[in-house]
Amino acid sequence: MEIEVSAEAKDKRLNRLVAITVVALSVFAGLCGIKDGNIVQAMQQAQSDSVDRWNEYQATKTKEHIAETSRGQIALIGADQPQAAPMLAALDRDIAKYRAEAPDLAKQAKARSADYDALNIHDDQFDASEAAISTAISIAAVAALVENGWVLAAAWVFGAFGIFMGLCGFAGWGFHPDVLSTLLG
Repeated sequence: MEIEVSAEAKDKRLNRLVAITVVALSVFAGLCGIKDGNIVQAMQQAQSDSVDRWNEYQATKTKEHIAETSRGQIALIGADQPQAAPMLAALDRDIAKYRAEAPDLAKQAKARSADYDALNIHDDQFDASEAAISTAISIAAVAALVENGWVLAAAWVFGAFGIFMGLCGFAGWGFHPDVLSTLLG
């Protein structure tokens, strides 16, 4: 007994819709991937800048502490020495300089950290877009195999969500898939 299997699809219209869906979603996913890569680079730069500013802040606070300690020791041990007054004045200037610098460095570090957090929202949007579009493409492939329009409609739902998330990332919209991020993060 021989079984004859036809390689030709019964519904060419469905296959054309699947093909168009896959191409459109693939192109959009590619564009999202480029933008997401740029966002990741900006995130890395913001994180690096934040760490650098915090390091500068810590170094400034350490120098301030050392200058205060030195001032205290000179004032205690050598207050009656003639060279103590200029040294104390120099240390007072240094201490004032460090106290003035530290809050600005902390502010800069916090700002760069906030930049990182803002960029991370868009990175999450592109990640959700990529996941939804990949799922949509997979479901579309199954729709072609089983030749079922309802399965293709399910692919379109995932694809629409993926496109929406990608548009959120491109446009800078604040929508964030918290549930997905929490579940997958």
